[in-house]
Amino acid sequence: MKKIIPLILLGLLLTCYSAMGLDLSGAKAQGLLGETDSGYLELVVAGGEAQKLMDTVNAKRKTLYQQISKRNNTALSVVEQLAGKKAIAKTPAGQFIKVNGIWKKK
Repeated sequence: MKKIIPLILLGLLLTCYSAMGLDLSGAKAQGLLGETDSGYLELVVAGGEAQKLMDTVNAKRKTLYQQISKRNNTALSVVEQLAGKKAIAKTPAGQFIKVNGIWKKK
């Protein structure tokens, strides 16, 4: 389990890139995307670029989570939940997080 945490953090850092003029940190700062306790991003406000960015990042996250799950012989859902907790903990104040199905500003 201790090996999972650094890998998840690395994966989250790798997802901070520019896509179609909108990057992950910008989309989150603008309130378009938010972190969820599921380990994946969701749209806070509907938007074409934000949707595409979310889909790309979530696909990369899922691939990474599956690799971590397989490598550590751990259920994918456990890796996703741990990643969600870490992402929410790292989310700066003022950005959106979704916990138990409810959006709120951190």
